[in-house]
Amino acid sequence: MRSFDDATRRNIADACAAFTRLRGDDAPATLKRAAVAVALTAGEGDDTALLLTLRASHLRAHRGQWALPGGRCDPGETPVEAALRELDEELGLRLTDADVLGALDDYPTRSGYLITPVVVWAADSAAIRPNPDEVASVHRIALATIEREDAFDFVAIPESSRRVIRFHHQMSLIHAPTAALIYQFREVLAGRHTRVIDLEQPIFAWK
Repeated sequence: MRSFDDATRRNIADACAAFTRLRGDDAPATLKRAAVAVALTAGEGDDTALLLTLRASHLRAHRGQWALPGGRCDPGETPVEAALRELDEELGLRLTDADVLGALDDYPTRSGYLITPVVVWAADSAAIRPNPDEVASVHRIALATIEREDAFDFVAIPESSRRVIRFHHQMSLIHAPTAALIYQFREVLAGRHTRVIDLEQPIFAWK
């Protein structure tokens, strides 16, 4: 178990600092910049957990899907600024640059976005207030859960030569991009520079 304390924060910050992330500088210019937060907070016990949301069912895009908090970057906004803003708008968490531990690889999506995952430390978990306009529910996923050997699997689909990644959460299957980003974070925690850019999304996420 990774206790939610300063030692864990330092260890995760060190793991992120040791990770050489891939920037999407050569990605197609048609991709829209977006950012998500891999937000770490206190779990159900004394452990560290990441925050996962279920998107509201009335949203125009990707309604009812599992997601990390985040969204499109506003004009002139950096991915870090976008991730922090979206955390505030979706979950009521007001964090600053001092809470940012690092970033993972930029991930291009089938739906036309280039996502930058920003790892942040949310010390005050009591401040979480989901915005019902955007979030149906928020879930704390213990880091021990994503580190299980059977947490992820890979399947083939006839529409692509790339493997589809799936994260098993309770009775649900969570797919890329969310699953790919969580998987890479798991690998970074283990000190592995595992790339996820070639992991495929299911057909329903292509639009």
